[in-house]
Amino acid sequence: MHGITHRRQQIDKQLLEQLRQAGISFDDALSLRKISMTLHRWHELECGDGNEWASWCITRGRKENGAFVYDDDGKPYIEKHLHSENHARYEAIADREAGAKRRLAKIMARYPALRAYIQGDPRGCALYILPPGVTEDNYSRGIAVYK
Repeated sequence: MHGITHRRQQIDKQLLEQLRQAGISFDDALSLRKISMTLHRWHELECGDGNEWASWCITRGRKENGAFVYDDDGKPYIEKHLHSENHARYEAIADREAGAKRRLAKIMARYPALRAYIQGDPRGCALYILPPGVTEDNYSRGIAVYK
């Protein structure tokens, strides 16, 4: 366990140093890291999860006349399918994605030369900071803000 903790501390220091070299303050770097972790978990839940009793995922939409209507701009819900039932259940949840994006925009406004790129595939890093000259097409050349 000690080795994992030591490695994590090394990674954190390396990330924080990269962000510092890009001109980002220590406090903002820590906030960016937290935002990235929030977005990464959100993206995982959008893809879904499950166990032997149920499967679930985050979806967006709204309830109309007792039915659920999918809408990419709607509110977030956990869509749950119990394996013993033949219908889905929808439970409204807090929109942590929107909150993370608002916090990200507020931070990035302090660094007009830099841009943020959110990569939605949960198999990779959720947030990249792009220096001048790096575009979304080659975002992996930016700073990966990881755990």
